[in-house]
Amino acid sequence: MDKDKELIAKYAAQDEELRKLVEEHRALDQQLEEFHRRPYLTSEEEVEKKKIQVRKLALKDQIMAIVEKYRKMEEGK
Repeated sequence: MDKDKELIAKYAAQDEELRKLVEEHRALDQQLEEFHRRPYLTSEEEVEKKKIQVRKLALKDQIMAIVEKYRKMEEGK
């Protein structure tokens, strides 16, 4: 996992798609933190929380696909 973080840090500066995905992932993470701080969520908030979790997971899959591309590229050097 540390290697993945290193690759993300290395390539996010030059890969705009990766950078945008990482930024959106972090923003969703912050939104989830807000929900976790609340002692009670309304049913609407629960639905919103689930949507954020699903979107965050989809973003992670996209990020990891890009990271895998860079990992293979580096292994080929």
